[in-house]
Amino acid sequence: MKKALLLVNLGTPDKPSYFSVFKYLRQFLMDGRVININPILRFFLVNFIICPTRSFSSTKVYKEVWDKDTGSPLLHNTIELSKKLTTKQNEYDVYFAMRYQNPSIEKVIDNILEKNPDEIIVLPLFPHYASATTGSVYQEISRIISKKWVVPNIKFINQFYDNDKFIDAWVDKASKFDIKSYDKIVFSYHGIPNSHVDNVYPESLCSDHNCELGISESNKFCYKATTYETTKILANRLNLQPNDYQVTYQSRLTNKWLTPFTDQVLKELPKKGHKNVLVFSPAFTADCLETIIEIGDEYAELFKNVGGKNLDYVESLNYSDLWADAIIDIIK
Repeated sequence: MKKALLLVNLGTPDKPSYFSVFKYLRQFLMDGRVININPILRFFLVNFIICPTRSFSSTKVYKEVWDKDTGSPLLHNTIELSKKLTTKQNEYDVYFAMRYQNPSIEKVIDNILEKNPDEIIVLPLFPHYASATTGSVYQEISRIISKKWVVPNIKFINQFYDNDKFIDAWVDKASKFDIKSYDKIVFSYHGIPNSHVDNVYPESLCSDHNCELGISESNKFCYKATTYETTKILANRLNLQPNDYQVTYQSRLTNKWLTPFTDQVLKELPKKGHKNVLVFSPAFTADCLETIIEIGDEYAELFKNVGGKNLDYVESLNYSDLWADAIIDIIK
């Protein structure tokens, strides 16, 4: 059988310029699974308020991380990961696409179908299911495939937050640090609106399900529940006690997002005597603005300004050998 593996990451502007960033943000935020409000209100909010203002600040940040040779770190890491997977196995032809901007899912699927594969495995590179990420990729794949005359067998992987080899890859990254030398370990995940996790439950709210305590039949697709589960698995592998670590959420747009917020927690830690902190961000499999700049620069500066001494962050999996091995395990 001819098989194709399609890796999908979130996306990145084509250039670190205002118009490229505006175009990227507009496509991203106009997605109804990202901002799930009235479409007319979303149109005006995104096009006349968020994008015109946020594009200026975001452009400055993209210029900071943009490499003159490799460009966007997210795109570079995804390219290198696909190359590594190609060298590590020969069962699947490996492709990659971005949910927003380039290379687009539609163009990559057209390229895949030209090879006439028997099967396509789609792997969004998001460990924890969320409607705004994995759900959006599934919707876009469905839209594209539904227009094709010939549709091969398609398998879609919607989450892998507890995969053993995925955890192994993070433990390996952590091995570069003396874990016991830190006063606190912070597991910082990308935040999402409270309404997104509430929508997982037909007749109740996320807060009714004790998602911090474990996975159940009702919360197995709840982003909050799965982030806490990844944290507990990692903490166990790293021999951490419950008082050694904390789960937080970063990158919020409003205060109606999952709490506690990473920046607010970091402001309070030095007051409690925790002045040497290590930050993991297991929701990000590739380093990007949220890890390099938000955690590595902005949060580190914030932490020191309120009395903290040192804040380190564990780099993402990027294209490590163990991460590539984990993907092979996940798709099999």
